[in-house]
Amino acid sequence: MPLFSKVLVANRGEIAVRIIRACRELGVQSVAIVSEADRDCLHAYLADETVCVGGPSAGDSYLNIQNIISAALMKGCDAIHPGFGFLSENAEFAEICDQCGLTFIGPGADSIRLLGDKARAKDTMKACGVPTIPGSDGELTDLDKARELASEIGYPVLIKAAAGGGGRGIRVVEKEEDLEDAFTAATAEAVACFGYGGVYLEKLLRGIRHIEFQIFADRFGHVVYLGERDCSLQRRRQKVLEEAPSPVMTAELRARMGEAAVKAAKAVGYHNTGTVEFLLDPDGNFYFMEMNTRIQVEHPVTEMVTSLDLVKEQIQVASGQALSFTQEDVIIRGHSIECRINAENPEQNFRPDSGTVDVLFIPGGNGVRFDSQLYQGYDLPCYYDSMIGKLIVWGRDRTEAIARMKSALSELIVNGIDTNVSFQKSIINSEFFGQGRYDTGTIERMLKGEEK
Repeated sequence: MPLFSKVLVANRGEIAVRIIRACRELGVQSVAIVSEADRDCLHAYLADETVCVGGPSAGDSYLNIQNIISAALMKGCDAIHPGFGFLSENAEFAEICDQCGLTFIGPGADSIRLLGDKARAKDTMKACGVPTIPGSDGELTDLDKARELASEIGYPVLIKAAAGGGGRGIRVVEKEEDLEDAFTAATAEAVACFGYGGVYLEKLLRGIRHIEFQIFADRFGHVVYLGERDCSLQRRRQKVLEEAPSPVMTAELRARMGEAAVKAAKAVGYHNTGTVEFLLDPDGNFYFMEMNTRIQVEHPVTEMVTSLDLVKEQIQVASGQALSFTQEDVIIRGHSIECRINAENPEQNFRPDSGTVDVLFIPGGNGVRFDSQLYQGYDLPCYYDSMIGKLIVWGRDRTEAIARMKSALSELIVNGIDTNVSFQKSIINSEFFGQGRYDTGTIERMLKGEEK
């Protein structure tokens, strides 16, 4: 099957740059979209063509489906790559692309819709034998039923938005007398953030690790897993640092979790790339949490340990080609770590920042990679997510990777805006990270002075 001739990149920042580079290597033309605030963004300079699709706010530009589709048709594109965030998991957008003769570089709308509904996704996984967290069968609309179930499985429990994501619409309930307020608050936040108030209940597991498996599937029934990423280091349920492989993974556990991830993808007729996210308890039991139907922010660590280009593979598979590798071809070599670099001030409760990048020095050397939209003189706008780059390293083993990340962080200079580089240094230099003994609550404990 021939590749696309021209791809519209429906995103901004470092992931837009990443997609444009992949298109260039494949000999595919790229069209960048920008908001009025992003006319001087790096992806606008790198793309073959650029179209302004609206005002500075995301709602007027990067979420403006009508303008994005119009831009793609006007420029003669035959596909759209949504990246991550914005419209990447919007089933309606995927359907409209199809209706307009544009290939959506990602899974089908039906898969996106099913997996976006966390309650339906959990039911689907349970039915196909993938382990799930004890909790409600489907959504809960009745407080009395929620109270009855919570009593049955035992506190603490979580009330979670069925259409949730990004840590929104979640409430922790430690005891029965707090359930009603949490149920009401989670429902209200779900309506405000996602336009839908459905919630479900599940057991809160403590001391857990967040382990996700990268999967890839083509339209010919081939599904493979590409190993795991440990994403347990989080602040307010937002990932801060990721590594591959996980320090606690064994070959036997990887095989069981990877096979479960493949089973999950097959259960929903999935194609293209996706990530099956699990919670792993201290006893080695794992549970399905959700499946993200897009390329992930942290995909570079998988690329570093497998030597596969996931974005190029996405484009090729979406064009109708078969996967370029089999499960036997996937070999994990060495160790990779990614630090998310954000424009924020850790000393002021991680307050986001914006402004002009006066000085920029990007680390180099063997096994060092920096994915970013930054350049010297770039005026960082205040309208979007605070992530401005991802510093990624590879080493022959975890010890070398940690040493390389320490060196790279010490070399990275971004003057003119506040960044979280010092915060990342404190994590990399910590005892808990060096020893690989952390879980999803470690950073919160570190910020309270309870963890070193």
